[in-house]
Amino acid sequence: MTRVFMCVLMLIVCVFALSACKPAPKNPYPGAENFGSQLVDRLRAQCQKEGGDFSKGGKSGGLICKKTPPDAGKRCQKASDCTTQCLARSLTCAPISPLFGCNDVLTEEGARVTLCIE
Repeated sequence: MTRVFMCVLMLIVCVFALSACKPAPKNPYPGAENFGSQLVDRLRAQCQKEGGDFSKGGKSGGLICKKTPPDAGKRCQKASDCTTQCLARSLTCAPISPLFGCNDVLTEEGARVTLCIE
């Protein structure tokens, strides 16, 4: 009987110990584990001040400032017609900067190339 009592007591102690465990708080800045939250807050504020969206981007999922370029959607025939990239398929300037993924763009000479930014 003593052995059963000890097992039940140990079980109760374990249950109470485990109930005190709390999950780690969710990081409000995924991808920014190596940076202080004050720096991330300043970068976010600066990005938003410039009209950008500070959020995850690219294959790594790191934090980045995504902006709509001033010439987004404008017709183009070569790279220098745009502040970002001239999209070969639509012949328009990219709608967002940076432009992640693989996209066909035009070079300065107007040649079509595939640009991949992860």
